[in-house]
Amino acid sequence: MNVNIYPMPNRRILRAAWALVAFAPGLAAQEAVHDAVQEGAPARGGQAWQIIDPPQSTLVYAADGSAIGEFGNETRTSVPLSTLPPYVPQAFIAIEDHRFYEHDGVDVVGVLGAIKDRMLGRNARGASTITQQLVGNMHPDLVSRREHTLDRKLREQAAAREMERHYSKAQILEAYLNQILFGHGWYGIDAAARHYFGVPASELTLAQAATLAALPKGPAEFDPVRYPQRARRRRNLVLTVMANQRLISRADAARAARERLVTIPPDIEQPAPYFVDAVRAAAEGAGVDVGVGGFRIYSTLDTGLQRSAVEALATGAAAIEARKAYPHPTLANHPAPAAGARNGTAYLQGMIVALDPSTGEVRALVGGRKYQDSPFNRAVDARRQAGSAFKPIVYAAAIGIGLPANTIVYDTALAIPLRSGRTYRPMNADRLFLGRLTLREALAQSRNTVAVQLGERVGLDSVVALAHRMGISTPIAPVLSTALGAATVRPIDLVAAYAAFATLGTVPEPQFITRIEDRDGREVWSATEASVTRESALDSGVAFIVRDMLRDVVDRGTAAPARRVLPAGMLVAGKTGTTNDNSDVWFIGMTPGLVAGVWLGFDRPQSIVAGAAGGTLAAPIWAHMMAQHVEPATEDSSAWARPAWVAGATLDRVTGVPADSTTPAAQRYTEYFLPGTEPGLFYLWSVTGDGVVPEW
Repeated sequence: MNVNIYPMPNRRILRAAWALVAFAPGLAAQEAVHDAVQEGAPARGGQAWQIIDPPQSTLVYAADGSAIGEFGNETRTSVPLSTLPPYVPQAFIAIEDHRFYEHDGVDVVGVLGAIKDRMLGRNARGASTITQQLVGNMHPDLVSRREHTLDRKLREQAAAREMERHYSKAQILEAYLNQILFGHGWYGIDAAARHYFGVPASELTLAQAATLAALPKGPAEFDPVRYPQRARRRRNLVLTVMANQRLISRADAARAARERLVTIPPDIEQPAPYFVDAVRAAAEGAGVDVGVGGFRIYSTLDTGLQRSAVEALATGAAAIEARKAYPHPTLANHPAPAAGARNGTAYLQGMIVALDPSTGEVRALVGGRKYQDSPFNRAVDARRQAGSAFKPIVYAAAIGIGLPANTIVYDTALAIPLRSGRTYRPMNADRLFLGRLTLREALAQSRNTVAVQLGERVGLDSVVALAHRMGISTPIAPVLSTALGAATVRPIDLVAAYAAFATLGTVPEPQFITRIEDRDGREVWSATEASVTRESALDSGVAFIVRDMLRDVVDRGTAAPARRVLPAGMLVAGKTGTTNDNSDVWFIGMTPGLVAGVWLGFDRPQSIVAGAAGGTLAAPIWAHMMAQHVEPATEDSSAWARPAWVAGATLDRVTGVPADSTTPAAQRYTEYFLPGTEPGLFYLWSVTGDGVVPEW
């Protein structure tokens, strides 16, 4: 702090005051100031001379131990002085207080030099020691460095001398490096190192350390991100001063001065900002007040899968926007979000969530395309129509009441009178009717009229009850359009519901956290103690049969575009979804170890493009993500083995009856049946207006 900022028109008063401070710390005036410091109200739990623990960040780690985010009242992670390379503290001492190890908290020589500069009309040199700076930064409510008065200076000096009587130089230096602001709301050497350079403080280079040492003089003025040339000149000055004081060799200083100044832009997208928000919400929901800082949260995130998810969504959505005559604003060319309009954008949005079906551990989550434009987490907080992605629940209800997957249903025009007096006429997306189909084929081709007939046959109350057992938390009306996914759902709920097919019946609660520790390493929360797995939502045989039907959706149905991207041997099952007005498109799929879903749409629902469909827009994004992440050779195919109590039979895919010697090989397939629903030799089941009857 330069003394010329204090308005002191009378030079004799100035000399007398500074002489009292410099040469007479034991005089009555100084003792009075000392007493005032001692008796002052506690500052954040301490007096002005006391070193206190400053607020800390809560850090979030991925499953592999890498840091993926932080939050708290102040962005700071305190580190021991002993973990820093020697040149880190030396850089600060050299430029801020080179007599640090010689003074008692007040640099008398520096004070006199500053007074001399002032009296001679020169630019006054700084006279505040590291200890004084620490007092002012740590206790701003008692000794505010914004207060430009002699009284404040006297109180600061008295507190600095008192601090030096109670603490070692190492303790003071460590507290200083962990306390001070480095700009952008980043406090302490470790936060500055991570956010400016992407490394912990323990890995700072000499050039990086000198860059950070340049900042206490003016974090905004010497900001290496905004003013790299200015910061580089100041950095090189620090290096020169260090060499002059023989803290480093001139060769090392010259080598560091030649290094390029490379920083991480402060607005760079973090790897998983939506996931970190979900982690914070989950921790606070578990009763841990992580917002105050100082905690370590160990999460379930798979960094490789997260990276694949981010890249797949970015690439896939951009490809849609690049289509000829695309009618909407794009991410690359859109109006800036209005101030305060943080929960929506005008361009196409998307989300991806992937979880382990057996544990519910969320492995990847992307809640939108650009967090800075909109931190609204569409994976967790949105409510969107499920469209045809809801149909597997309807089919599971039908299989559960004894309808085999080879049951014949007619894809035909329907006119269903409603109590309101209106007539409900569901249509297929292609405006066609395919006639006589098995349930398996109807699901593979996502025929709307068949889903409505099944909903009527099973009972819509039963469908809704099953959906809730499978973890859908939003209200669902027992109406015919529910069979087509008209109800709104939370995307993460719908993805988790598919875990019932992957696990043969059970649906786990989505989990974001494995454990939480406080700053002392004590475990304050553990997923093993808190995890909740719902009771079985589906009969295991039903789940197996529906999952096998969903394999056909990918292999030869509406999700075939995904199969073309994936390795041939990869085990995949899933379902596309598209709403009537093409405003929501989905694909939710599974492999033996993962269930994941992709959604695309606008925050204000509107048609994406003409002919938009989950199979052509969402499924390829899912496939590109999974192709990068899952190696088919590592999959455990036995996880999808047929349960012993489920019967199998070779059928004719076209007719749905048992295959015989005349059935072409291309039409032969294996169908699965619950006990008691196996086909006879001469009939199959058919759904008609009279119910389920044998068709001879």
